[in-house]
Amino acid sequence: MELNVLGTPLISCCINPVTGYFRDGFCRTISADTGTHTVCAIVSEEFLKYSASKGNNLMRPIPHFNFPGLKPGDSWCLCVSRWVEAEKVGKAPPIILEATHQKTLQYTTLDLLQQYAFKQS
Repeated sequence: MELNVLGTPLISCCINPVTGYFRDGFCRTISADTGTHTVCAIVSEEFLKYSASKGNNLMRPIPHFNFPGLKPGDSWCLCVSRWVEAEKVGKAPPIILEATHQKTLQYTTLDLLQQYAFKQS
């Protein structure tokens, strides 16, 4: 059983659009996942623009990968290194801790992640 950063069972990040390295809705990873797609984020316009400025335009649809392109408010499994990079410049989106894989803790702290925890209103 895969665990999240809180040490409890990992929950699905998003199935519409379907996310994750395995495209199963979960932010799970394996050694072949060079991006380590473990952070379940709710992407913001600010983050999407930042990511595009770094060469990864997540807003652009890629039909042959069945990728519709993201819009603000979508949930998506992000590369942990890109999330950490965005956090350092004030562009990190909120995250769903329960859907963020425990491997993320190899790159950042739980204390920092908790500061970005998505709070449903």
